[in-house]
Amino acid sequence: MQTCDKSIRSVVDSAEDPSTDFPIQNLPFGVFERDAREGPRIGVAIGDQILDVAGAAEGGYLGGLSDGAKNALLKPVLNDFAAMGPAPRMNLRRALQTLLGLDGPLRGSQIAKRLLVPQRDVEMRMPFAIGDYTDFYASLHHATNVGSMFRPNQPLMPNWKWLPVGYHGRASSIVVSGTPVRRPYGQVAKADEGPAVFQPSVLLDYELEVGAFLATGNPMGSRIAVGRALECVFGLALVNDWSARDVQKWEYQPLGPFNAKNFATTVAPWVVTTEALEPFMLPGPPRQKEDPPTLEYLKSGDDVVFDITLEVWLATQPMREKRMPPMLVSRGSFADMYWTFAQMIAHHTSTGCNLRTGDLLASGTVSGPTPDSRGSLLERTWRGTEPLKMPDGSERKFLQDGDEVIIRGFCSKPGFRKIGFGECRGTIAAAG
Repeated sequence: MQTCDKSIRSVVDSAEDPSTDFPIQNLPFGVFERDAREGPRIGVAIGDQILDVAGAAEGGYLGGLSDGAKNALLKPVLNDFAAMGPAPRMNLRRALQTLLGLDGPLRGSQIAKRLLVPQRDVEMRMPFAIGDYTDFYASLHHATNVGSMFRPNQPLMPNWKWLPVGYHGRASSIVVSGTPVRRPYGQVAKADEGPAVFQPSVLLDYELEVGAFLATGNPMGSRIAVGRALECVFGLALVNDWSARDVQKWEYQPLGPFNAKNFATTVAPWVVTTEALEPFMLPGPPRQKEDPPTLEYLKSGDDVVFDITLEVWLATQPMREKRMPPMLVSRGSFADMYWTFAQMIAHHTSTGCNLRTGDLLASGTVSGPTPDSRGSLLERTWRGTEPLKMPDGSERKFLQDGDEVIIRGFCSKPGFRKIGFGECRGTIAAAG
């Protein structure tokens, strides 16, 4: 945890603000663009600035890196650098802290003007080229809440506590934070037996999630052991897996989600590395006496959960026009998850499925034990029967056109700097 030491200070003044998401102990990776002629470049967030990592590599300011690592950092996405594994990533982390440190070469130098870019002056791009996307259903509270709405006598399906349930999502419709999300059309039916009509979804929802970007994968036909699964993770990012609940209700039997979730998934631009999150890992996941035994391939004495506080904020279009702040809808903890990312990876590859660099695995909706910690409007308004009263006088059962959903996340612990994930934003556009 040497690079997480609270005493390390940065030459960037805004990184010393206690409220910042991005102190020098964090240094999350992203891809930014300030000039179309220059194109996308790899950077790290530091305070309200971005360090141009590609420029630092080109200028020879990142000592101790191999030529291969430097070349990978000149690419427009993180895939090549991530594929090199944890050792080059840790070497770069140390080099970045030296460069950005209070006594580093940026202090009083003209170099800073070339390498530091205000975040407000750039466009953020997708951090990885995502080949495949898998979304899980790993929150016991979420699964129980949703199950109790539709199956009150059996909220959890018999297999749920035996394995991490998931489905294969659509990588082509993953977008970076800030991209508008168009309300989808779909088949919906008022009765379970039909008939169906084709119309814009009226039960549009968000899903508060955390995603893991893979650094390395496995050859087809092999498995990744749960005890080394986290070694394959580059870092975590906030995710909103938008859902059309009315479309989902009609289509999900017998094969599960399809069009209800393939129209858009929003990912935050900043990826917080596992090295930065090390102080906020807790032993887990806990199990109750009545739970079934965890099968050996999913069991690890060293498994961890991430203690991340997660928030959902909502702003209607009239609220934004009146410059009213967004309303906090829910606050929960990622530590409440029943299945861990290590277990998800181990289960995903248990058949010999090959995961690859840049793949995104999302947790599924993160919900806690209380109403104000539920991670979707389906739960928060209890299927629309308990509408949210908004500050502008309106009510929300599900999302309306013009609504903006803002997901935020951070880790905090005595003795360490707060580590933030930035924001994952999306605004609903009318159906086309």
